[in-house]
Amino acid sequence: TSSPAGNVRRFSGDIVADVLRNFLLTLWNTYSFFVIYANIDQFDPKSTAKPLLSDLDKWILSELNQLIDDVNKDLDDYDPTTAGRRIETFVSNLSNWYVRRSRRRFWKSQNDDDKVAAYSTLYHCLITLSKLLAPFIPFVSEEIYRNLVCSAYPEAAESVHLTDFPVVDSTEIDKQLIEDTHLSMTVCSLGRAARSKAGIKVRQPLGKALVKVKSSREKEGLQKLSHHILDELNVKKIEFTEGAIADDEPGYAIVTEGDYWVAVNTELSHELVSEGIAREIVRRLQNMRRSAGLDITDHILTYYQGGDSIRQVMEEFSDYIKQETLSRQLISEPPSDKTFTETYRISGCEVSLGIKKESV
Repeated sequence: TSSPAGNVRRFSGDIVADVLRNFLLTLWNTYSFFVIYANIDQFDPKSTAKPLLSDLDKWILSELNQLIDDVNKDLDDYDPTTAGRRIETFVSNLSNWYVRRSRRRFWKSQNDDDKVAAYSTLYHCLITLSKLLAPFIPFVSEEIYRNLVCSAYPEAAESVHLTDFPVVDSTEIDKQLIEDTHLSMTVCSLGRAARSKAGIKVRQPLGKALVKVKSSREKEGLQKLSHHILDELNVKKIEFTEGAIADDEPGYAIVTEGDYWVAVNTELSHELVSEGIAREIVRRLQNMRRSAGLDITDHILTYYQGGDSIRQVMEEFSDYIKQETLSRQLISEPPSDKTFTETYRISGCEVSLGIKKESV
């Protein structure tokens, strides 16, 4: 994908390393994510039940079918460079938007319809990618195909290189949904930049964000996807405005891009600060789980010691902390020698955290 086919090429180890880091590892990590959780939940791709798709599923399937159409046309025109770049962009969106926005759907303990829809959609995307990528990365695509397809369908072709190349299903392409989703991604990018400008971490909840778009149609599209924007920007509400706001408006940080701008309210109430501390504690506990070598399905007992503000946060947000860290109990006692223990300073407060795997 670095230059058109037929051009003179100079080999560069640095470029190979960039491709590995920016594309191959992104693809492989997305595939690995699916395999890990599909094995945990014993997902059966042969199930005939047709799941009810979310807007996120419909979007990525729209993107996938648009990709199939474009790649077929590019290859028919002997243009593998453009085709490869299109696939690279899709894989980035699959990993950095679809999978990230769907993580909670895979983490849910119950096998509900929404989780099945997420599994089915990601499975279909990965299989289709293995076929689209077969001419570009023949060995990696073969590995993905054989594990995902041959292990579940013994009657399937034994190699991805013996399958038919994907054919577009134009009925699954929703161009308006694609446009709305890309705009929501732009708004989220601007919002994160506004947070960074104000020096506020994404884990700290904020009261609201003001969003300026070009038309009522764009506003309508973003409103339908507002739950994604609220979660990505970690704000309580979004307000759309056609008015202007000064770059130095008190209480706001603003970032603009062309006709669009996003301003986040930087004023923090006591409640918002407490929730930010709870999210920070969750992040530390999740890191401790990994450092302690726990499996992602292991339940734990969590011990903590801190001042009154820490104890208040642990009590007020106990359900949230338990759910996010798979903690059976939050115990206000000094961590013992049998726990994996670390001490942190969070929002000026010292807190000792200890975790241990719950005995079965």
